[in-house]
Parts: sequence; structure tokens; C-alpha cells
Amino acid sequence: MCLMELFSVRRLDSYEYIRKEEMNSLLKGLNESAEKPITLKEHLSNVSLNVISRMVLGKKYTDESENAIVSPEEFKKMLDELFLLSGVLNIGDSIPWIDFLDLQGYIKRMKALSKKFDRFLEHVLDEHNERRKGVKDYVAQDMVDVLLQLAEDPNLEVKLERHGDLIAGGTESSTVTVEWAISEMLKKPDIFEKATEELDRVIGRERWVEEKDIDKLPYINSIVKETMRLHPVAPMLVPRFTREDCQVAGYDIPKDTRVLVNVFTIGRDPSLWDQPEEFMPERFLDKSIDVKGHDFELLPFGAGRRMCPGYSLGLKVIQSSLANLLHGFTWTLPPNMKKEDLDMTEIFGLSTPKKFPLVVISKPRLSPHLYGHGL
Repeated sequence: MCLMELFSVRRLDSYEYIRKEEMNSLLKGLNESAEKPITLKEHLSNVSLNVISRMVLGKKYTDESENAIVSPEEFKKMLDELFLLSGVLNIGDSIPWIDFLDLQGYIKRMKALSKKFDRFLEHVLDEHNERRKGVKDYVAQDMVDVLLQLAEDPNLEVKLERHGDLIAGGTESSTVTVEWAISEMLKKPDIFEKATEELDRVIGRERWVEEKDIDKLPYINSIVKETMRLHPVAPMLVPRFTREDCQVAGYDIPKDTRVLVNVFTIGRDPSLWDQPEEFMPERFLDKSIDVKGHDFELLPFGAGRRMCPGYSLGLKVIQSSLANLLHGFTWTLPPNMKKEDLDMTEIFGLSTPKKFPLVVISKPRLSPHLYGHGL
């Protein structure tokens, strides 16, 4: 349903104007903060959250409004808490007979968060139902409208319920990947030079990078792939469950076995990659490996029918964000930092963000008028 209705090529193309508008806001904001230390993740998470919330919910939830049920700060905290609690190791899961004690307090926090999300999602549904009420041949404006229309279909085989979530995954994947990419390049400035050389040669200095340009930028694409190899958004793919006894690569897997694919280890396997701990985008220039699940060496979004349904959207946002950040700005560390001081420690959970958010300084490198006009 996600692939056919929500993330189809036609629907993603129809939302391109949203991605352009939010990219313009990102570039304008970075220009206004130029030559001052900024926490890059805050800017990246804003654009990702705005894109996905406008596509899914029909409006931004990072702006203050009178009838908002949650403040922008509370909304972001809810998403951060969701990712944290989804990735923690709960002792009760390993030792079920002490689960009721909730020794770490995670269950209590999960229940509190669940109530907040239920309240928020009910508000979203009420807004959409009110907008649709009494309108004949109503045209869906966002993904919630699409889901509500599908829910009314009596012939729908799979009934839609209210506990699905498209927002958190869409914001985390692009934010984490772009932050890691810039971090790795700050450790290796020569990669910046190669990337900007390609951008100047292919795009020029009189316009921004558009989504249609991405296929003409092999080095930028290689940086994205190398970042996903070394720093996959999710270290483990979502669990799979065997329906019957089977054999994989010589291993006997019994029926009803829960299987987790460790993409973090695959990405650093020396039998698959030369110098696996080194950030080397060049390794992908002469290889036809993609990130869409066709090559088992690189599976950032999974593979097969159960791969991430929103991978095409995530990939568009990642590629466009990174290309324009590199095209529009020169990136440096604060004056009191050297590249050797840059901490590359990861936090392992449902995702693998940097433990210490990247603080950087941006300096515009294009004509001043471009930062006001946008894409």
C-alpha cells in the first residue's frame, strides 16, 4: 500500500514543490547563520521534518500556530523520545519474569509517549475529516487524505488502523546520513574539493542543484553510498520471521526463527570491502552497486518486499540536501577545533546518530542573489 499509494513515482513527483520550498528555507537559514558556529543537525532535522509532515499531514508542525495541539519543541521531543525508546535494550525483554518491575523506567516512558502520540494523531484525523466533510469529489491533498479515502473502501483487504507511523523514519534517515557525510568530509578535505569540482562543472555557479540533476553527479552519489555503508541509519534491519524451515548460505534456519540482518557489520566486512574503516567514496565510482536492495553488500533500506517503503523519498531528500549543502557553502570546523578533534562516536539504537552533534561554520560560495531566490 505504501509503495502503490503513498510513495509511488507519480505521488512523489507531485510533492516535489514541497521539497523545493523546504530546501530553499534550509539554504536561506544557513546563509543567515553564515560564518557563525551552528549545530548542523538542527537545520537538517527541520527540513526533513517539514518535508515529511507536509507530505503526510498536510502542514508543518515546526511552526507556532494558535490551534496547534503540540508546540514545535514538544513535537520534536516526541520524535526524539520515539527513536530513543525504540532502540533501547529493555531488561524485561530478555528476562520476562521481571518485566513487570520496569527496572529502567522505559515501559512507563513508552506508555506516556503513546498517549501523547494518540492525542496528536486524533487531532490530525479530526482536522482532515473536518476539511473533507460535505465536499463532493474531494481531492486528496496529503497522505492522510489518501489513507482516509482508502479506509472507506469496503473492498479493501487490509483494514487501516491508527497506529502506523511515517514521520519519524522519514526525518531520522536523511538527517543522520547528511550529518555523517559532512563529518567524514571534514576529516578528509580533499573529498570536499572533488565534490565541489564536480558540482561546478556539471551545475555551474548560477543555480542550485535540482532533483533531476542527481543522476549526473556520480561523485556526490558515491559520497551518499559510502556514508550509508560506513554509517547505516539503522545498524540492524527490521526483524524477519521464517514461515518454514529454510537454508541460507549453508545455514539451516528453523521455522519460526526471528532473523535480524546486521548491515553495520556487512558494511565493515574486510572480505567485501577494501580498507572498510576508511571513508573512500571513490570505491563506488567503478562499481554498479546501488542502495535499493539489489546488492547484498549495501542494504541501508533493506531488500525485497519488506524493505523500507519510503526509501525513494529518503534518498531524494538525502541526495538533494547533501548536493546543495556542498554546492552552496564551504564547510569548516570552529576556530578552536582541528579535524583530529572531531568526535566520530556513534549512539547505537534503532538508528546510529553521532553521539556529539556536529558543530560547523558555513560560508557561502555562490552569487549572493541565489540565496534569496532559491531553487
